[in-house]
Amino acid sequence: MDAKERAAQLRERLQYYAKLYYEKDAPEISDYEYDLLMQELRKIEAAHPELITPDSPTMRVGGAPVEGFAQYRHEVPLQSLNDVFSFEDVEAFDRRVREVIAFPEYVVELKIDGLSVALAYQDGVFMSGATRGDGQVGEDVTGNLRTVRNIPLKLEGVPGRLVVRGEVYLNHHALEVLNERRAAAGEPLFANCRNAAAGSLRQLDSRVAAARGLDIFCFNVQQASDVAFSTHSESLDFLKAHGFPVSPYYETFTDIADVCAEIRRLGEMRGELPFDIDGAVVKVNSLADRELLGTTSKAPRWAVAYKYPPEEKATVLRDIVITVGRMGTLTPNAVLDPVRVAGSTVSRASLHNEAYIAEKDIRIGDTVLIRKAGDIIPEVVSVIADLRPENAAPFRMPETCPVCGAPVSRLEGEAALRCTGAECPAQLQRNIEHFASRAAMDIEGLGEAVVEQLIEAGLVHTYADLYDLTKEQLLSLDRFAEKSAENLIRAIDESRARPLSRLITAFGIRQVGESAARTLSRTFGSLDRLMTATRDELLAVEDIGGITADCILDWFAGEQSQDIIARLRRAGVNFQSDEAPTDLRFAGMTFVLTGTLTRFTRDAAKAEIENRGGKVSGSVSKKTTIVVAGEAAGSKLDKANALGIRVIDEEEFLTLIAD
Repeated sequence: MDAKERAAQLRERLQYYAKLYYEKDAPEISDYEYDLLMQELRKIEAAHPELITPDSPTMRVGGAPVEGFAQYRHEVPLQSLNDVFSFEDVEAFDRRVREVIAFPEYVVELKIDGLSVALAYQDGVFMSGATRGDGQVGEDVTGNLRTVRNIPLKLEGVPGRLVVRGEVYLNHHALEVLNERRAAAGEPLFANCRNAAAGSLRQLDSRVAAARGLDIFCFNVQQASDVAFSTHSESLDFLKAHGFPVSPYYETFTDIADVCAEIRRLGEMRGELPFDIDGAVVKVNSLADRELLGTTSKAPRWAVAYKYPPEEKATVLRDIVITVGRMGTLTPNAVLDPVRVAGSTVSRASLHNEAYIAEKDIRIGDTVLIRKAGDIIPEVVSVIADLRPENAAPFRMPETCPVCGAPVSRLEGEAALRCTGAECPAQLQRNIEHFASRAAMDIEGLGEAVVEQLIEAGLVHTYADLYDLTKEQLLSLDRFAEKSAENLIRAIDESRARPLSRLITAFGIRQVGESAARTLSRTFGSLDRLMTATRDELLAVEDIGGITADCILDWFAGEQSQDIIARLRRAGVNFQSDEAPTDLRFAGMTFVLTGTLTRFTRDAAKAEIENRGGKVSGSVSKKTTIVVAGEAAGSKLDKANALGIRVIDEEEFLTLIAD
């Protein structure tokens, strides 16, 4: 991939991640990973200035304001800092500074992981406050900031205009209390302190924000009309003297080796702090020196932010338990001794699949390193082999489903094991929804919410139970009235007569979709004949390969499947095909329909072809036999002509199916 393509790819990814982070408070990757991508884009643009675009993330400081709050234009731009990831980068920053300043002094501060804001005071009274937004325009969150307990609302002896920059955050204890309340109320939990702080500050109801326990650390004087400072540390002392909580542990240094040692020391404190940090900030202390160094359009030249890699903690893996998802996937999960990582306590982590466990040689009893992928999802990074117990044995996935006892299987080329049980309770919701879907038994009124009600009330345990439902049972559920109950019972009853192909689709056999179901229905003529088909007979059917044939055989061989079929038979569900082809004139031929047909709907034309043994595809390729072109046919017609494929109009199609 050349530099132009890579730059375009990075811009797209960074814009996507930035939108999730700044506007949705829902990051998918960690700050560290995001910053590495940004650094790569900056290096490409530095080497190839012609690749810089006006919408490049490197041209912006943050994200655009979201809807819901009035816009707030900052009096002094809230710039971001250039990030560094190694001590070599810190030393390179020092060399650049010393090219301008002979004897610089630096301040090293914690980089609090929260939401950046500006606080504006007039004659000592807090007047307004806003989020950083894109650095120029943010969101006016004055009402919510007034609820932050350690923001002073009135200052003594501070005339004129004062604008202070700070970081709103939530400490670990406040997050635990907040998540306990949310769990009790059945609400989703916040993943970490940063998300909780951002979500709280963006509440339209300031009473909600007031209940969240937000805090702030102030780290910069943006504007001061009646106060003069010569150094940054003086401004921090000023803020502290007037009641502002300032970034803790700040120190001044003249030797870059001491700066690096301080960064290392702060990083070692990371797990002991009552709040989250994601780095350390190095700033030139002298304000006069800062003027000489200047800024770019994006960031000052007198400061950098050292970003710590994702936090990792050691803990003991006590057990591996298997969960079964709605699609039947078996997922191993580590049960851990609770450990605090990246702002929250972790006691479980996904182990993904058997291959993941084998690759890392994870065993019960191991001491493992844990981190959060994207600072959100706990994952096992590695095993500390020296601490492994003598009796720790390699882990093996179960051969049967831990929920229903049905055999589990893995398709060729897949990593995941899946339950084959047709009646598995773990898959019940998904199975019933699929059974009732439009492409399957088309039971109108049986949507997700109704299925959930039926399951919670204990009225259905498999989709065969649908045919035993009564109007009286439905009337006992919320939101069901006489008419709606009658309609659903009628829709269920009507589904008994659906074509066999719909029933085969409804079974949800892996690898068997609507097209394959129609082919099987036409080929075998009845469900009973399909159930007795051999592997060779299945392989002889068009578009049925080895993997699909094995999935069909395995599904019909299952005890739960046999029970389902027996119950559907007793319920009077149609097992006979009415889609047998009248002839096989189109056998082995592939048609493509394009444009608007006047004599047929698209589905009707498709049925005419399939009823004569043909296949309908959605795209033109070298395997296409005939393209049926209606009015306003477009690119598919062009491609057919380019490939020399036979093209017929609707009249010719009518003649073809009539002959």
